[in-house]
Amino acid sequence: PPGGEPVIRSPSRMGEGRERQQPLIVGDYALFGEIASGGMATVHFGRLLGPKSQQKTVAIKRLHAQYAQNPDFVDMFLDEGRVASHIHHPNVVPVLDVAMTGDELFLVMEYIHGETLSKLLSAAKARRESIPLPVAFAIVVDLLRGLHAAHDAKDEAGEPLNIVHRDVSPPNIIVGTDGLSRVLDFGVANAAGRLHLTRDRQLKGKLTYMAPEQVRGHSMDRRTDVYAAAIVLWELLAGKPLFDGANEAVVLTQVMNAKVVAPSSTGATVDPALDAIVMRGLEREPAQRFPTALAMAEALERAAPIASAEEVGAWVQRVAGRQMESRARRLAEVEELASGLELPEGWPTETRMPAAAVATDPDGPAPVAERPTPAPAPSQATITSAVKDVRSGRSPAPWWLAPALLAAAGVLGLVAVIAWPGAQAAPATAAPLPAIVDDTPPTIELPEDEPAVAPPVEADAAASPATTTSATP
Repeated sequence: PPGGEPVIRSPSRMGEGRERQQPLIVGDYALFGEIASGGMATVHFGRLLGPKSQQKTVAIKRLHAQYAQNPDFVDMFLDEGRVASHIHHPNVVPVLDVAMTGDELFLVMEYIHGETLSKLLSAAKARRESIPLPVAFAIVVDLLRGLHAAHDAKDEAGEPLNIVHRDVSPPNIIVGTDGLSRVLDFGVANAAGRLHLTRDRQLKGKLTYMAPEQVRGHSMDRRTDVYAAAIVLWELLAGKPLFDGANEAVVLTQVMNAKVVAPSSTGATVDPALDAIVMRGLEREPAQRFPTALAMAEALERAAPIASAEEVGAWVQRVAGRQMESRARRLAEVEELASGLELPEGWPTETRMPAAAVATDPDGPAPVAERPTPAPAPSQATITSAVKDVRSGRSPAPWWLAPALLAAAGVLGLVAVIAWPGAQAAPATAAPLPAIVDDTPPTIELPEDEPAVAPPVEADAAASPATTTSATP
Protein backbone atom coordinates (compact mmCIF):
# COMPACT_ATOMS: atom_id res chain seq x y z
CA PRO A 1 0.00 0.00 0.00
CA PRO A 2 1.09 3.65 -0.36
CA GLY A 3 3.54 4.54 2.36
CA GLY A 4 4.61 0.92 2.66
CA GLU A 5 6.66 -1.54 0.66
CA PRO A 6 5.83 -1.44 -3.07
CA VAL A 7 3.67 -4.28 -4.31
CA ILE A 8 5.22 -6.09 -7.28
CA ARG A 9 3.19 -8.33 -9.54
CA SER A 10 4.06 -10.26 -12.65
CA PRO A 11 6.66 -8.11 -14.43
CA SER A 12 5.85 -9.84 -17.71
CA ARG A 13 6.73 -8.40 -21.09
CA MET A 14 3.79 -6.19 -22.00
CA GLY A 15 3.53 -4.81 -25.49
CA GLU A 16 0.83 -4.00 -28.00
CA GLY A 17 -2.15 -6.33 -27.74
CA ARG A 18 -0.95 -7.72 -24.42
CA GLU A 19 -2.62 -5.28 -22.03
CA ARG A 20 -4.73 -8.10 -20.58
CA GLN A 21 -1.72 -9.67 -18.92
CA GLN A 22 -1.46 -9.05 -15.19
CA PRO A 23 0.10 -5.61 -14.77
CA LEU A 24 3.05 -4.69 -12.61
CA ILE A 25 1.86 -2.75 -9.56
CA VAL A 26 4.27 -0.33 -7.90
CA GLY A 27 3.17 2.14 -5.27
CA ASP A 28 -0.07 3.81 -6.32
CA TYR A 29 0.18 2.75 -9.97
CA ALA A 30 -0.41 -0.19 -12.29
CA LEU A 31 2.05 -0.56 -15.16
CA PHE A 32 0.78 -1.85 -18.51
CA GLY A 33 2.14 -2.25 -22.06
CA GLU A 34 4.90 -0.23 -23.69
CA ILE A 35 4.26 3.03 -25.49
CA ALA A 36 7.87 3.49 -26.57
CA SER A 37 11.37 2.34 -25.67
CA GLY A 38 14.69 4.15 -25.86
CA GLY A 39 18.29 3.60 -24.92
CA MET A 40 17.85 4.54 -21.26
CA ALA A 41 14.20 3.91 -20.39
CA THR A 42 10.86 2.54 -21.54
CA VAL A 43 7.58 4.45 -21.37
CA HIS A 44 4.49 2.46 -20.39
CA PHE A 45 0.79 3.04 -20.12
CA GLY A 46 0.02 3.46 -16.44
CA ARG A 47 -3.02 3.87 -14.28
CA LEU A 48 -3.35 5.62 -10.94
CA LEU A 49 -5.19 3.16 -8.69
CA GLY A 50 -7.87 3.88 -6.12
CA PRO A 51 -11.58 4.72 -6.24
CA LYS A 52 -12.93 4.69 -9.78
CA SER A 53 -13.78 8.38 -9.60
CA GLN A 54 -10.11 9.18 -8.99
CA GLN A 55 -8.41 6.72 -11.34
CA LYS A 56 -6.32 8.38 -14.03
CA THR A 57 -4.32 7.20 -17.03
CA VAL A 58 -0.69 8.28 -16.91
CA ALA A 59 2.54 7.52 -18.72
CA ILE A 60 5.25 5.87 -16.63
CA LYS A 61 8.88 6.11 -17.63
CA ARG A 62 10.82 3.09 -16.37
CA LEU A 63 14.62 3.19 -16.15
CA HIS A 64 16.17 0.11 -17.75
CA ALA A 65 17.38 -2.35 -15.12
CA GLN A 66 20.98 -2.28 -16.33
CA TYR A 67 21.17 1.44 -15.55
CA ALA A 68 19.38 1.39 -12.19
CA GLN A 69 22.63 0.48 -10.38
CA ASN A 70 24.69 3.11 -12.21
CA PRO A 71 24.92 6.27 -10.08
CA ASP A 72 25.29 8.57 -13.10
CA PHE A 73 22.15 7.25 -14.79
CA VAL A 74 20.20 7.26 -11.52
CA ASP A 75 21.17 10.88 -10.90
CA MET A 76 20.25 11.86 -14.46
CA PHE A 77 16.90 10.11 -14.20
CA LEU A 78 16.02 11.71 -10.89
CA ASP A 79 17.17 15.10 -12.16
CA GLU A 80 14.68 14.80 -15.00
CA GLY A 81 11.87 14.37 -12.49
CA ARG A 82 13.12 17.13 -10.22
CA VAL A 83 13.65 19.64 -13.01
CA ALA A 84 10.43 18.96 -14.92
CA SER A 85 8.29 19.02 -11.78
CA HIS A 86 9.17 22.70 -11.26
CA ILE A 87 7.82 23.72 -14.68
CA HIS A 88 4.09 24.42 -14.76
CA HIS A 89 2.90 25.30 -18.25
CA PRO A 90 0.49 23.76 -20.79
CA ASN A 91 3.34 23.46 -23.32
CA VAL A 92 5.51 21.29 -21.06
CA VAL A 93 4.76 17.65 -20.22
CA PRO A 94 4.41 17.59 -16.42
CA VAL A 95 6.03 15.06 -14.11
CA LEU A 96 3.46 14.05 -11.50
CA ASP A 97 5.31 11.64 -9.23
CA VAL A 98 8.46 9.60 -8.63
CA ALA A 99 8.08 5.93 -7.65
CA MET A 100 10.70 3.36 -6.83
CA THR A 101 11.28 -0.22 -5.76
CA GLY A 102 14.46 -1.75 -4.42
CA ASP A 103 16.08 -1.89 -7.85
CA GLU A 104 13.87 0.16 -10.19
CA LEU A 105 12.96 3.80 -10.73
CA PHE A 106 9.82 5.23 -12.33
CA LEU A 107 8.78 8.74 -13.39
CA VAL A 108 5.03 9.25 -13.56
CA MET A 109 3.98 11.76 -16.21
CA GLU A 110 0.79 13.11 -17.66
CA TYR A 111 -0.38 10.96 -20.56
CA ILE A 112 -0.60 12.92 -23.82
CA HIS A 113 -2.61 11.38 -26.64
CA GLY A 114 -0.46 12.39 -29.55
CA GLU A 115 2.80 11.74 -31.34
CA THR A 116 6.31 13.17 -31.37
CA LEU A 117 7.08 15.69 -34.07
CA SER A 118 9.76 13.42 -35.53
CA LYS A 119 7.27 10.57 -36.04
CA LEU A 120 4.64 12.93 -37.44
CA LEU A 121 7.11 14.25 -40.00
CA SER A 122 8.01 10.67 -40.98
CA ALA A 123 4.32 9.80 -41.33
CA ALA A 124 3.71 12.88 -43.46
CA LYS A 125 6.68 12.02 -45.66
CA ALA A 126 5.32 8.50 -46.15
CA ARG A 127 2.10 10.11 -47.33
CA ARG A 128 4.13 12.42 -49.60
CA GLU A 129 2.85 15.42 -47.75
CA SER A 130 4.63 18.41 -46.26
CA ILE A 131 3.59 20.00 -43.01
CA PRO A 132 1.27 23.01 -43.58
CA LEU A 133 3.16 26.21 -42.75
CA PRO A 134 0.53 27.53 -40.28
CA VAL A 135 0.71 24.20 -38.43
CA ALA A 136 4.53 24.39 -38.38
CA PHE A 137 4.41 27.92 -36.96
CA ALA A 138 1.87 26.89 -34.29
CA ILE A 139 4.06 23.96 -33.19
CA VAL A 140 7.16 26.14 -32.89
CA VAL A 141 5.30 28.89 -31.01
CA ASP A 142 4.11 26.30 -28.49
CA LEU A 143 7.66 24.93 -28.28
CA LEU A 144 9.09 28.38 -27.59
CA ARG A 145 6.49 29.18 -24.94
CA GLY A 146 7.18 25.87 -23.19
CA LEU A 147 10.92 26.56 -23.26
CA HIS A 148 10.37 30.04 -21.85
CA ALA A 149 8.45 28.54 -18.93
CA ALA A 150 11.36 26.17 -18.30
CA HIS A 151 13.90 28.96 -18.50
CA ASP A 152 11.93 31.05 -15.97
CA ALA A 153 11.25 28.18 -13.52
CA LYS A 154 12.15 28.65 -9.85
CA ASP A 155 12.68 26.27 -6.96
CA GLU A 156 10.64 26.07 -3.75
CA ALA A 157 12.56 29.01 -2.28
CA GLY A 158 11.86 31.19 -5.31
CA GLU A 159 15.42 30.96 -6.62
CA PRO A 160 15.91 30.68 -10.41
CA LEU A 161 16.80 27.19 -11.58
CA ASN A 162 18.47 28.51 -14.76
CA ILE A 163 17.25 25.52 -16.74
CA VAL A 164 18.69 24.93 -20.20
CA HIS A 165 17.08 21.97 -21.96
CA ARG A 166 20.13 21.22 -24.17
CA ASP A 167 18.25 18.64 -26.27
CA VAL A 168 15.56 20.57 -28.13
CA SER A 169 14.74 18.48 -31.20
CA PRO A 170 11.72 16.90 -32.96
CA PRO A 171 11.82 13.66 -30.88
CA ASN A 172 11.43 15.79 -27.74
CA ILE A 173 8.35 17.68 -28.95
CA ILE A 174 5.03 15.88 -28.65
CA VAL A 175 2.04 17.18 -30.59
CA GLY A 176 -1.28 16.17 -29.06
CA THR A 177 -4.54 15.46 -30.81
CA ASP A 178 -5.82 18.39 -28.72
CA GLY A 179 -3.66 20.63 -30.92
CA LEU A 180 -1.13 21.58 -28.24
CA SER A 181 2.59 20.92 -28.61
CA ARG A 182 4.62 20.17 -25.50
CA VAL A 183 8.30 19.98 -24.59
CA LEU A 184 9.44 16.76 -22.96
CA ASP A 185 12.56 14.93 -21.80
CA PHE A 186 14.62 17.11 -19.47
CA GLY A 187 17.01 14.21 -18.89
CA VAL A 188 20.12 16.13 -19.97
CA ALA A 189 18.97 19.60 -18.95
CA ASN A 190 21.30 21.95 -17.14
CA ALA A 191 19.79 23.31 -13.94
CA ALA A 192 20.99 24.77 -10.66
CA GLY A 193 21.34 22.16 -7.92
CA ARG A 194 21.12 19.12 -10.16
CA LEU A 195 22.59 15.86 -8.90
CA HIS A 196 24.14 14.69 -12.17
CA LEU A 197 27.15 16.72 -13.23
CA THR A 198 28.27 16.43 -16.85
CA ARG A 199 31.81 15.10 -16.95
CA ASP A 200 34.54 16.95 -18.74
CA ARG A 201 34.89 16.21 -22.46
CA GLN A 202 31.32 14.98 -22.83
CA LEU A 203 28.50 16.37 -24.93
CA LYS A 204 24.87 15.82 -24.00
CA GLY A 205 22.20 16.17 -26.65
CA LYS A 206 21.90 15.69 -30.39
CA LEU A 207 24.78 17.15 -32.37
CA THR A 208 22.66 18.35 -35.31
CA TYR A 209 20.65 20.64 -32.96
CA MET A 210 23.52 21.98 -30.86
CA ALA A 211 24.50 25.61 -30.70
CA PRO A 212 28.16 26.46 -31.35
CA GLU A 213 28.77 27.37 -27.69
CA GLN A 214 27.39 23.98 -26.63
CA VAL A 215 29.79 22.15 -28.96
CA ARG A 216 32.73 24.23 -27.73
CA GLY A 217 31.89 23.47 -24.10
CA HIS A 218 31.34 27.14 -23.28
CA SER A 219 28.70 28.36 -20.84
CA MET A 220 25.11 27.99 -22.01
CA ASP A 221 21.93 29.88 -21.24
CA ARG A 222 18.38 30.12 -22.60
CA ARG A 223 19.67 31.40 -25.94
CA THR A 224 21.22 27.96 -26.52
CA ASP A 225 17.71 26.51 -26.61
CA VAL A 226 16.53 29.39 -28.83
CA TYR A 227 19.16 28.33 -31.38
CA ALA A 228 17.94 24.72 -31.34
CA ALA A 229 14.30 25.84 -31.71
CA ALA A 230 15.33 27.94 -34.71
CA ILE A 231 16.86 24.84 -36.31
CA VAL A 232 13.56 22.99 -35.80
CA LEU A 233 11.72 25.88 -37.49
CA TRP A 234 14.21 26.03 -40.38
CA GLU A 235 13.77 22.29 -41.01
CA LEU A 236 9.97 22.49 -40.90
CA LEU A 237 10.04 25.26 -43.50
CA ALA A 238 12.73 23.75 -45.74
CA GLY A 239 11.56 20.15 -45.44
CA LYS A 240 15.06 18.79 -44.88
CA PRO A 241 17.79 18.72 -42.18
CA LEU A 242 19.84 21.86 -41.67
CA PHE A 243 23.02 19.91 -40.85
CA ASP A 244 23.48 16.47 -42.36
CA GLY A 245 26.58 14.39 -43.00
CA ALA A 246 27.92 10.88 -43.38
CA ASN A 247 29.45 10.90 -39.91
CA GLU A 248 29.75 13.00 -36.76
CA ALA A 249 32.97 14.67 -37.91
CA VAL A 250 31.24 16.04 -41.02
CA VAL A 251 28.25 17.21 -38.99
CA LEU A 252 30.53 18.82 -36.41
CA THR A 253 32.32 20.77 -39.14
CA GLN A 254 28.98 21.97 -40.53
CA VAL A 255 27.70 23.01 -37.12
CA MET A 256 30.82 25.06 -36.45
CA ASN A 257 31.59 26.49 -39.90
CA ALA A 258 28.87 25.98 -42.51
CA LYS A 259 27.10 29.05 -43.85
CA VAL A 260 23.40 28.84 -43.02
CA VAL A 261 21.08 30.05 -45.77
CA ALA A 262 17.59 31.47 -45.32
CA PRO A 263 14.66 29.03 -45.62
CA SER A 264 13.42 30.82 -48.74
CA SER A 265 16.72 29.95 -50.46
CA THR A 266 15.74 26.27 -50.30
CA GLY A 267 12.54 26.83 -52.26
CA ALA A 268 10.25 27.28 -49.25
CA THR A 269 7.47 29.82 -49.63
CA VAL A 270 8.60 32.18 -46.89
CA ASP A 271 8.44 35.95 -46.93
CA PRO A 272 11.43 38.10 -45.89
CA ALA A 273 10.06 38.87 -42.42
CA LEU A 274 9.94 35.17 -41.54
CA ASP A 275 13.36 34.59 -43.07
CA ALA A 276 14.70 37.30 -40.77
CA ILE A 277 13.16 35.69 -37.67
CA VAL A 278 14.67 32.29 -38.47
CA MET A 279 18.09 33.71 -39.27
CA ARG A 280 18.17 35.79 -36.08
CA GLY A 281 17.49 32.63 -34.08
CA LEU A 282 20.39 30.93 -35.90
CA GLU A 283 23.01 33.58 -35.19
CA ARG A 284 26.24 31.91 -34.08
CA GLU A 285 26.87 34.58 -31.44
CA PRO A 286 24.32 34.24 -28.60
CA ALA A 287 24.18 38.02 -28.10
CA GLN A 288 22.77 38.45 -31.61
CA ARG A 289 19.91 35.96 -31.14
CA PHE A 290 16.54 36.63 -29.57
CA PRO A 291 17.18 37.24 -25.87
CA THR A 292 14.38 34.87 -24.82
CA ALA A 293 12.28 32.11 -26.33
CA LEU A 294 9.20 34.22 -25.60
CA ALA A 295 10.59 37.10 -27.70
CA MET A 296 10.99 34.75 -30.68
CA ALA A 297 7.48 33.33 -30.16
CA GLU A 298 5.95 36.79 -30.14
CA ALA A 299 7.88 37.75 -33.28
CA LEU A 300 6.49 34.68 -35.05
CA GLU A 301 2.95 35.44 -33.92
CA ARG A 302 3.22 38.92 -35.41
CA ALA A 303 4.69 37.81 -38.74
CA ALA A 304 3.28 34.35 -39.49
CA PRO A 305 -0.14 32.77 -39.94
CA ILE A 306 -0.64 30.55 -36.87
CA ALA A 307 -2.94 27.53 -37.09
CA SER A 308 -5.54 27.10 -34.36
CA ALA A 309 -5.36 24.18 -31.91
CA GLU A 310 -8.24 22.55 -33.80
CA GLU A 311 -6.32 22.77 -37.09
CA VAL A 312 -3.17 21.30 -35.54
CA GLY A 313 -5.16 18.46 -33.95
CA ALA A 314 -6.85 17.71 -37.27
CA TRP A 315 -3.45 17.52 -38.98
CA VAL A 316 -2.19 15.04 -36.34
CA GLN A 317 -5.28 12.89 -36.86
CA ARG A 318 -4.85 12.98 -40.62
CA VAL A 319 -1.19 11.97 -40.80
CA ALA A 320 -1.14 9.61 -37.80
CA GLY A 321 -4.77 8.54 -37.63
CA ARG A 322 -4.04 4.81 -37.76
CA GLN A 323 -1.54 5.03 -34.90
CA MET A 324 -3.91 7.19 -32.86
CA GLU A 325 -6.80 4.75 -33.34
CA SER A 326 -4.63 1.79 -32.32
CA ARG A 327 -3.41 3.64 -29.23
CA ALA A 328 -6.96 4.67 -28.33
CA ARG A 329 -8.03 1.01 -28.39
CA ARG A 330 -5.12 0.05 -26.16
CA LEU A 331 -5.94 2.92 -23.82
CA ALA A 332 -9.55 1.76 -23.50
CA GLU A 333 -8.33 -1.76 -22.74
CA VAL A 334 -5.98 -0.45 -20.05
CA GLU A 335 -8.77 1.53 -18.41
CA GLU A 336 -11.13 -1.46 -18.49
CA LEU A 337 -8.52 -3.79 -16.99
CA ALA A 338 -7.49 -1.27 -14.31
CA SER A 339 -11.09 -0.78 -13.21
CA GLY A 340 -11.36 -4.51 -12.51
CA LEU A 341 -8.10 -4.89 -10.58
CA GLU A 342 -8.34 -6.25 -7.06
CA LEU A 343 -6.42 -3.76 -4.95
CA PRO A 344 -4.15 -4.97 -2.14
CA GLU A 345 -5.62 -5.04 1.35
CA GLY A 346 -5.24 -1.74 3.16
CA TRP A 347 -5.37 0.39 0.02
CA PRO A 348 -6.53 3.91 0.97
CA THR A 349 -9.89 5.36 -0.06
CA GLU A 350 -8.21 8.52 -1.34
CA THR A 351 -5.19 8.99 -3.57
CA ARG A 352 -2.36 11.46 -3.56
CA MET A 353 -3.13 12.84 -6.99
CA PRO A 354 -4.38 16.44 -7.21
CA ALA A 355 -7.70 17.16 -8.84
CA ALA A 356 -7.76 18.26 -12.47
CA ALA A 357 -7.74 21.99 -13.06
CA VAL A 358 -7.47 24.46 -15.91
CA ALA A 359 -3.89 25.65 -15.81
CA THR A 360 -3.98 28.61 -18.14
CA ASP A 361 -5.95 31.78 -18.61
CA PRO A 362 -8.48 31.29 -21.43
CA ASP A 363 -7.98 34.90 -22.43
CA GLY A 364 -4.23 34.47 -22.85
CA PRO A 365 -2.46 34.11 -26.19
CA ALA A 366 -1.54 30.43 -25.72
CA PRO A 367 -4.03 27.66 -26.51
CA VAL A 368 -5.93 26.41 -23.48
CA ALA A 369 -6.09 22.76 -22.46
CA GLU A 370 -7.44 21.07 -19.38
CA ARG A 371 -4.68 19.41 -17.42
CA PRO A 372 -4.08 18.28 -13.83
CA THR A 373 -2.47 20.60 -11.32
CA PRO A 374 1.14 19.42 -11.19
CA ALA A 375 2.23 17.65 -8.04
CA PRO A 376 4.76 19.45 -5.81
CA ALA A 377 8.35 19.07 -6.91
CA PRO A 378 10.23 16.25 -5.21
CA SER A 379 12.34 17.84 -2.48
CA GLN A 380 16.14 17.66 -2.33
CA ALA A 381 15.82 15.34 0.69
CA THR A 382 13.50 13.04 -1.25
CA ILE A 383 15.84 12.93 -4.23
CA THR A 384 19.01 12.29 -2.24
CA SER A 385 17.26 9.65 -0.14
CA ALA A 386 16.03 7.94 -3.30
CA VAL A 387 19.56 7.93 -4.70
CA LYS A 388 20.90 6.37 -1.50
CA ASP A 389 18.20 3.68 -1.52
CA VAL A 390 18.71 2.78 -5.18
CA ARG A 391 22.48 2.63 -4.91
CA SER A 392 22.32 0.41 -1.82
CA GLY A 393 19.87 -1.89 -3.61
CA ARG A 394 17.14 -1.60 -0.97
CA SER A 395 13.64 -0.21 -0.76
CA PRO A 396 12.50 2.30 1.85
CA ALA A 397 11.54 0.61 5.14
CA PRO A 398 7.97 -0.71 4.99
CA TRP A 399 5.41 0.85 7.33
CA TRP A 400 5.05 -2.28 9.48
CA LEU A 401 8.78 -2.73 10.21
CA ALA A 402 9.12 -0.43 13.23
CA PRO A 403 5.98 -1.68 15.07
CA ALA A 404 6.96 -5.31 14.38
CA LEU A 405 10.46 -4.85 15.78
CA LEU A 406 9.14 -3.03 18.83
CA ALA A 407 6.64 -5.85 19.48
CA ALA A 408 9.40 -8.45 19.11
CA ALA A 409 11.60 -6.54 21.54
CA GLY A 410 8.75 -6.50 24.07
CA VAL A 411 8.22 -10.25 23.79
CA LEU A 412 11.92 -10.92 24.23
CA GLY A 413 11.99 -8.64 27.23
CA LEU A 414 9.09 -10.51 28.83
CA VAL A 415 10.82 -13.87 28.30
CA ALA A 416 13.98 -12.50 29.85
CA VAL A 417 12.11 -11.31 32.95
CA ILE A 418 10.55 -14.75 33.44
CA ALA A 419 13.64 -16.83 32.70
CA TRP A 420 16.50 -14.86 34.20
CA PRO A 421 17.28 -15.83 37.83
CA GLY A 422 16.46 -12.99 40.17
CA ALA A 423 14.82 -11.00 37.44
CA GLN A 424 11.70 -10.40 39.54
CA ALA A 425 13.83 -8.51 42.00
CA ALA A 426 15.47 -6.46 39.30
CA PRO A 427 14.84 -2.72 39.23
CA ALA A 428 11.90 -1.61 37.10
CA THR A 429 14.00 0.86 35.08
CA ALA A 430 14.49 -0.41 31.53
CA ALA A 431 17.32 0.51 29.20
CA PRO A 432 16.28 2.81 26.32
CA LEU A 433 15.54 1.08 23.01
CA PRO A 434 17.92 1.83 20.17
CA ALA A 435 16.59 3.88 17.24
CA ILE A 436 15.13 1.59 14.59
CA VAL A 437 14.53 3.99 11.71
CA ASP A 438 16.77 6.95 10.97
CA ASP A 439 14.67 9.58 9.20
CA THR A 440 17.56 12.02 8.74
CA PRO A 441 17.96 12.50 4.99
CA PRO A 442 21.42 11.87 3.57
CA THR A 443 23.28 14.77 2.02
CA ILE A 444 25.31 14.93 -1.15
CA GLU A 445 28.21 17.32 -1.50
CA LEU A 446 28.14 18.69 -5.03
CA PRO A 447 31.45 19.86 -6.53
CA GLU A 448 31.47 22.93 -8.71
CA ASP A 449 30.54 22.02 -12.29
CA GLU A 450 33.29 23.29 -14.58
CA PRO A 451 32.44 23.59 -18.27
CA ALA A 452 34.18 21.22 -20.63
CA VAL A 453 36.77 22.52 -23.05
CA ALA A 454 36.83 21.30 -26.66
CA PRO A 455 34.79 18.16 -25.89
CA PRO A 456 34.50 15.26 -28.32
CA VAL A 457 31.10 14.00 -29.31
CA GLU A 458 29.44 11.44 -27.01
CA ALA A 459 26.54 9.35 -28.23
CA ASP A 460 23.27 10.37 -26.63
CA ALA A 461 22.30 7.77 -24.03
CA ALA A 462 18.67 8.74 -23.62
CA ALA A 463 16.35 8.32 -26.58
CA SER A 464 12.99 10.05 -26.66
CA PRO A 465 9.67 8.22 -26.45
CA ALA A 466 7.14 8.14 -29.19
CA THR A 467 4.30 9.20 -26.97
CA THR A 468 4.49 10.27 -23.40
CA THR A 469 3.87 12.88 -21.05
CA SER A 470 8.15 12.60 -19.01
CA ALA A 471 9.44 13.17 -20.43
CA THR A 472 10.87 10.32 -22.78
CA PRO A 473 13.10 7.31 -22.46
